[in-house]
Amino acid sequence: MSDNRIDTDHDQDQLSEGQVILLAVVAAVVTANAYYIHPIIARVAESFEVRDAWVGLVPAANQIALAVGILLLLPLGDRLSNRRIITLSLSVQLIALMLMAVAESFAVFVAASTALGFFTITPYMLPAYISKRVPVSRIGHVTGVLTAGIITGVLLSRTLSGVVGEYLGWRITYWIATALMVVALFALRRMLDDKVVTRGTVETGSYWRLIGTMLTLARQHPRVLLSGFIQGLSFGIFLLVWMGLGLHFTSPEMGFGVDDVGYLGAFSIVNAWTTPRLGRWADRVGPEQARIVVALWQMFGIGLLWLVGANFWWLAVPIIIMSVAGPMVDVAGRMTCLVGDPAVRTRLMSLFITLMFLGGGIGSWVGTIAYDIGGWGLNVTLALTFSAVIVLLSLLAKRWYAPS
Repeated sequence: MSDNRIDTDHDQDQLSEGQVILLAVVAAVVTANAYYIHPIIARVAESFEVRDAWVGLVPAANQIALAVGILLLLPLGDRLSNRRIITLSLSVQLIALMLMAVAESFAVFVAASTALGFFTITPYMLPAYISKRVPVSRIGHVTGVLTAGIITGVLLSRTLSGVVGEYLGWRITYWIATALMVVALFALRRMLDDKVVTRGTVETGSYWRLIGTMLTLARQHPRVLLSGFIQGLSFGIFLLVWMGLGLHFTSPEMGFGVDDVGYLGAFSIVNAWTTPRLGRWADRVGPEQARIVVALWQMFGIGLLWLVGANFWWLAVPIIIMSVAGPMVDVAGRMTCLVGDPAVRTRLMSLFITLMFLGGGIGSWVGTIAYDIGGWGLNVTLALTFSAVIVLLSLLAKRWYAPS
């Protein structure tokens, strides 16, 4: 028997703006774990004596494991207590972070990072959870707030990791991450109800029957699949650019420290202000129309990477543009998952996020391989190619799925 209870009083269950912001902060802390590697990737490679192409296995395996974890674990959010699932996943992540901090072999470090990724489901369970506790008219806005928290965690993790890695060593970064996760674990246990707030038919039956329904949902919701594929390309751009920057800036030719990579990432914090506001705009114009506009801006920002070269201050301009546009591609895609039957939203989000992180895993490894083969110029060329495909698919999505 499922331990779900059907909520009947929507007004009493609505989350306040403050509660949504607190959940976004916690999501930022949890999300950050996968991205501390970006500025310190060269130092990690040196520590374990592996070449640039092989160190890309760390973020790649992490992201692919996250995609698998989303596919196999996130659907449980439609039938089991979100609070219990989150408590288990965060506990495993704590152990994985400690293993990464003390690992003496590259294989152990990769294995711990992969386990960390597999159980990083909390930030992606929260959107569906929150969507069941706010009116439909606020979904774009609250999704923007939560996405801003997630992206802020990604961006600030690089600044923290870069500074700490440069002056205290890369292992200290993971001890700090462990401490932050302890705080996040206690915070979420206090903030979440020990139930799933749902409306509609709750999925019953065996676990494998629940997973099997994903195939049915995939056939029934091609709009979500297309959104997931677009977001996979967008997230791949994000990671391959930052993988390339992490290696390029710290190369002997450039001579920057890992802290400089972190400082560059700090410029991206502007998205914490822009994403919720653009989320309201997406509520008005619709996700497909919003995605076309921001996809064009994303391509413009990537194009600027060609013009500014490796000048630290000029690089801030395309980084800011990409940091505003990229999260909004994500928000627009998530909106297509969160407007249907509440009883299947977590599974639709599972499909979306699985495709997203498959793209991210491929982008991570492609980024380091491309840099190993052709340097920073090849990274930018790949990013621009991915971006052009995103624009094309966004135009097709508007034609096929946007209301006339």
